[in-house]
Amino acid sequence: MKFLSALLLLLLFTNCYEFERNCTEYQTGDFRSEIEINGKTYVSTFNRSKDLQIETYNKKTDSSKLRWINDCEVIFTTINPKSMAAKKDVHLKILTTTDSTYTFEYSYVGEVTKQKGVAYKVD
Repeated sequence: MKFLSALLLLLLFTNCYEFERNCTEYQTGDFRSEIEINGKTYVSTFNRSKDLQIETYNKKTDSSKLRWINDCEVIFTTINPKSMAAKKDVHLKILTTTDSTYTFEYSYVGEVTKQKGVAYKVD
């Protein structure tokens, strides 16, 4: 009986813990993001309004329309895609937030492989 009570208590505490996410604070503003892929860090800067994001990476600027699924998930559609990859929509999910950063994962819509990164709010 003690074992069952301990197990039930353990499940209660582990299932109830959830990371705090204040995603609405990151739906607009100026940001810098860092993504590490195969040991290399990629940095971009972007300005995001409620329905548009303008991003600069490697001295190139792209714009995307935004469609928020909920407070923490958004779909990006490139406005003027210049390649087949840019024609694919991207799904981004905010996983955790702090007072000045958020961690996220993203992938092309419909694909299983996800990448993770961190975005810093720039004031």
